[in-house]
Amino acid sequence: MAYATGKKFLNKAKLPLMWCSGCGNGITLSAMLRAIEELGYEKKDFVLVTGIGCWGKAGEFTTGNLLHTTHGRALPFAEGIAAANPELHVIVIMGDGDGATIGGNHLIHAARRNIDLTAIVVNNCNYGMTGGQMSALTPANAITQTSVAGNPERAFDLCKLVEVAGANYVARETAYQGLALKTRIKEGLQKKGFSMIEVISPCTTLFGPRNQMKTPVQMMEMLKEKGVSVKQYNEIENAAEKGYYVTGKLVDRDEPDFMTRYQAVRQQMAQGK
Repeated sequence: MAYATGKKFLNKAKLPLMWCSGCGNGITLSAMLRAIEELGYEKKDFVLVTGIGCWGKAGEFTTGNLLHTTHGRALPFAEGIAAANPELHVIVIMGDGDGATIGGNHLIHAARRNIDLTAIVVNNCNYGMTGGQMSALTPANAITQTSVAGNPERAFDLCKLVEVAGANYVARETAYQGLALKTRIKEGLQKKGFSMIEVISPCTTLFGPRNQMKTPVQMMEMLKEKGVSVKQYNEIENAAEKGYYVTGKLVDRDEPDFMTRYQAVRQQMAQGK
């Protein structure tokens, strides 16, 4: 097909975007809309489920089916939609507070069930919309509104967490890697079962200036340097402590999804087994 611009499902009446200068949410929105367009979806084919937070506002800039839900609870709503209408492509967009902290337990169980939907989690490294408090994905020793001397907690490796919980597809990219991010979202949407794509995109207003990224340009330079392949990551001594991220496709398997297992149980019941 022709090169996708992402404009097919962009709500131009809502422009300009509401995010701060240099925020990676705009890049992620573009990657998501381009992926949907390149897959040939029509409005009837997909539904976007959003939580609360800066990235959750992305739904307002789309023209497809949209369900805006409560803080940390986007996944349970999305699971209900996926179970009720398995033909729909269900996309859930959440931030690190919404998806990994407030809603972290829902994320674990959605992956465990291997429900057929795609979650896009933008990791801003803090609660961006509510003032810059630390989240479950804030790096250790990072400075935030609620860790002014450095974060004493360890952060989740969200991709590893979702992998061991049972997801069929797991990937991570940074806001710098826009074209690669589009590819990962397309792969996740085409995978039967639970898919999650984490997008590393530090908040340019509340997190970056407190953590050696005074400008959005410095943030992008950091993401370019620190987002590396598995091979590169394994060759760097103490890579995690130095702030490197593994990027790319991390998990790709074909375990039966929730509805496949559910239908098998129904069939057994119908046969009196």
